Amino acid sequence: MQSSSPKYIFQHSNPKPLPAKSIFITDTHIHELYPNLFKGTRTIVFRPGEEHKTQETVQYITKELLQFEAHRKTTIVGIGGGIVTDIAGYAASTYMRGLPFGFMPTTLLGMVDAAIGGKNGVNYGLHKNLVGTINQPGFIIFDTAFLETLPDHEWSNGFAEVIKYACLFDSALFDELNRNDIRYYRNNKEALNTLIQICVQWKTKIVNEDEHENGNRKLLNFGHTAGHAIETLYHMPHGQAVAIGMIIACNIAEKELGTDASIGQKLALLLSKYDLPATFDFNVQEVINVLTMDKKRNDTGIEYILLKNIGEACITLLSFSSIEQALVSTKNGSNH
Repeated sequence: MQSSSPKYIFQHSNPKPLPAKSIFITDTHIHELYPNLFKGTRTIVFRPGEEHKTQETVQYITKELLQFEAHRKTTIVGIGGGIVTDIAGYAASTYMRGLPFGFMPTTLLGMVDAAIGGKNGVNYGLHKNLVGTINQPGFIIFDTAFLETLPDHEWSNGFAEVIKYACLFDSALFDELNRNDIRYYRNNKEALNTLIQICVQWKTKIVNEDEHENGNRKLLNFGHTAGHAIETLYHMPHGQAVAIGMIIACNIAEKELGTDASIGQKLALLLSKYDLPATFDFNVQEVINVLTMDKKRNDTGIEYILLKNIGEACITLLSFSSIEQALVSTKNGSNH
């Protein structure tokens, strides 16, 4: 199993044919978009979407790895968005108790967040990433040429995670994002490359300090607690659900920490610049029911990530009743 920090490779080029020696894991979408990339390779392809992020898909991959006679010195490369890298990392980590592996993320969300940090896994029922491992890839290749085929909604999905880093750690980044909008970064490759590297640096710093999420790595869950529940229940894109989750966290922070209401208002305005929602009409009780089995819960409640200010966050143990009140407030859009 891998443990050292991955090697990062940044490039912007037309994706070239892959070496035949490794085994590649991707989804049908990427395989159809880049057929020349996979010519002559040993490639395992599965159907895209959260509904296929399951143990059944991993079992299929395991069967294919056996067919390819993969062994402990075979390198696995996951090429795709966060679902692909999560599944590829998990399959590689468990097959023969661990093969070397790396990633080529093809989405903005994958580049700034999902492919980094060593969390690999699959969903179980309504519970996201309930089964998995923490195991670092040996390398991650960031090739922004893949983003040229990225659909509009996937750009906003990725920016939800960028905004998350700004809220947690980087008020200067928050201000920069406010000065620009999603179209600016889509049309400015240099600015986009710099933005991706800033996010990679922030996540790498936190993961290196706390790989197994015993302390500050928990901060990276900002927006994800309620967000994951909403994403699962309503089949919502990850970034949109995280955006709503961040607003819910701001509503909680106002009540629990006395955080100024202007923080949530500023965040809601910024989200709108990146085509992300601040409200959504969800069923509060259904969300609470999913949260009761959240990975971050304990006997009395859930460790929630709250903002004291832009660039300053904390971990707070909350009761389910406090969370329920905030869900009601956000659903009604009463604060923002």
